[in-house]
Amino acid sequence: MHFILLSALCSVSVAVLLKLAPRWRLDMPQLVMWNYLAAGTLCWFLLSPPVDTLIQPGTPWWALAGLALVMPSLFLVLAASVRAAGIVRTDVAQRLSLLLSLVAAFTLFGEQASTLKLLGLALGLAAIAGIVVRPDRGGPSPGGGGNALGLLLVVWAGFALVDVMLKLVSQSGTASIASLQVVFLAAFLLMLAWQLVRHWRGRVELDGRNLAGGLALGVLNFGNILFYVWAHQALPDSPAVVFAAMNIGVVVLGTLVGVVAFGEKTGRWNRLAIVLAVVAIALIALAP
Repeated sequence: MHFILLSALCSVSVAVLLKLAPRWRLDMPQLVMWNYLAAGTLCWFLLSPPVDTLIQPGTPWWALAGLALVMPSLFLVLAASVRAAGIVRTDVAQRLSLLLSLVAAFTLFGEQASTLKLLGLALGLAAIAGIVVRPDRGGPSPGGGGNALGLLLVVWAGFALVDVMLKLVSQSGTASIASLQVVFLAAFLLMLAWQLVRHWRGRVELDGRNLAGGLALGVLNFGNILFYVWAHQALPDSPAVVFAAMNIGVVVLGTLVGVVAFGEKTGRWNRLAIVLAVVAIALIALAP
């Protein structure tokens, strides 16, 4: 179970770094760029992706290209959401993206809808309604108003889109780790091209501070993936337990860090939504 805890800690630490980046005057697009360089390098050396499987017929290059565009874009939205809506609400919205993934599983991939999954879906949708409600006025809370609401909904839908695209890649027979390796590399090159244009136009300076911050972000981002993979390998007969513990762990840890470390305010509807989210994740993960 320690791998699950480490994975959840890495996930919440990513949110913390995104929250602190503006205070440290770090440039978010540069952080995201260097993040993918670090993640791709670690993926290559630690997971040894079978990239030769990518040359086989049927490799969904369109889906890999889409992921290379969507994932860094979503990272920037995630950072904006953490700043506007806070770590607590953003982490819950991100984890509840599994609701849309579940709908896609029912409608696109032919998965059977069980009673527990449908109940979890209903509770999760109620949790989304509660988490996007702006906290009550009168205490420290992230600003943003309607902007925060929009960002939370994009985070919710965006991570579900990534999950569906990864499932399409997996169904094609392409190795998941090899797919991630290609996506990390492509995302880095796309972000590098953008940063060079920004630098050429005099908008940003490519400096060592952003390099260090981006590499740290990449280590944490990849650590979340690596420990999650190792958790599944350590508990091969309990994938649902790993999935539920990981997602619930992120929701709980994110709430503690956001409230205790950053003084984020949560309203009564937000707190109810957190409870509903935990119950929904458990029901969906443990359903037959």
